[in-house]
Amino acid sequence: MSVHDLAEYPWDAVAPYAATARRHPDGIVDLSIGSPVDPTPTVVADALTRATDAHAYPQTVGTPRLRDAVCDWYARRRGVPDLTPGQVLPTIGSKELVALLPLLLGLGAGDIVAHPRAAYPTYEVGARLVGATPVAADEPDEWPEGTRLVWINSPGNPDGRVLDHRELREVVARARVLGAVVASDECYAELGWDAPWDERSVPSILAPEVTGGDVAGLLSVYSLSKQSNLAGYRAAFLAGDADLLSRLLTARKHLGLMLPMPVQEAMVAALSDDEHVAAQKQLYRERRDILRPALEAAGFRIDHSRAGLYLWATAGEDAWQSIGRLADLGILAGPGHFYGSHFPQHVRFSLTAPTERIVAAAARLRVS
Repeated sequence: MSVHDLAEYPWDAVAPYAATARRHPDGIVDLSIGSPVDPTPTVVADALTRATDAHAYPQTVGTPRLRDAVCDWYARRRGVPDLTPGQVLPTIGSKELVALLPLLLGLGAGDIVAHPRAAYPTYEVGARLVGATPVAADEPDEWPEGTRLVWINSPGNPDGRVLDHRELREVVARARVLGAVVASDECYAELGWDAPWDERSVPSILAPEVTGGDVAGLLSVYSLSKQSNLAGYRAAFLAGDADLLSRLLTARKHLGLMLPMPVQEAMVAALSDDEHVAAQKQLYRERRDILRPALEAAGFRIDHSRAGLYLWATAGEDAWQSIGRLADLGILAGPGHFYGSHFPQHVRFSLTAPTERIVAAAARLRVS
């Protein structure tokens, strides 16, 4: 497969429903895309401004300040002590890493890439671009021989599923039997809602309770897009197995995948300040507490959704039928068809809309 063989970008199919929603007298409530709408925190924007004299090429490996900040953050917020700078690598957002990882690991025809059943589509895209075979499977015992890369996503997009320490240990054990790399997409880890995750971040694949102190073959992927409203900065990083990261670093140097210096300084500021993260989480909590009961009152069942930026819901009908009914109310959401073939009756609702728009959606749902 080549880039010319990729299907049309799926969100293009939503355009007619968006047009319907925009005709609502009170305007559209767009709950379809998980793009932050709240301001970038001042502490981060100020750091970016101070670093704008970036006349020299940045290093692909990242500055010592950034790598130290990432290590400190994992220890403070994720329960992962003792990471060293050699176990950290910045990336230009997390999506490019997801798409490129099979290539950077040298995968190709005959190799299998496992990913969740309800999944961000780029896991599959990255596999197909190198001729590998994507397999959608949630349980480790479903991963076949020949699996060389396992993507897990906790908290999950779109479904908000959270894997606990026991489940993560099972992932690691099975991957090691197969000789597969585990890449854990943890981009929503700071946004836990249900106990026990509401007061702390969800478990990392690198936690000692999971690894027993051995992170060989394990990678944690994180993005500041969600916790810090930095989607436009493309600010993310990898951490884990130093040998794997060294291989990835060499490839990324050849490809010129360098994170801009001002963004690196902004990331240091974001990773060093927990206050803005708590404030943003509270905003999302308030929006979630408004939207969820309104969806349930309108006949939707909420599945998983224990963490992250989305409510994963079904009204027991084809998702496109739900999308059409919602569009008539001026509400735009994401059909489950976009996240694999296993959930054709589910709809993803994003919490990334201004609070007054969430309130409007709730009001419309309650009278529908």
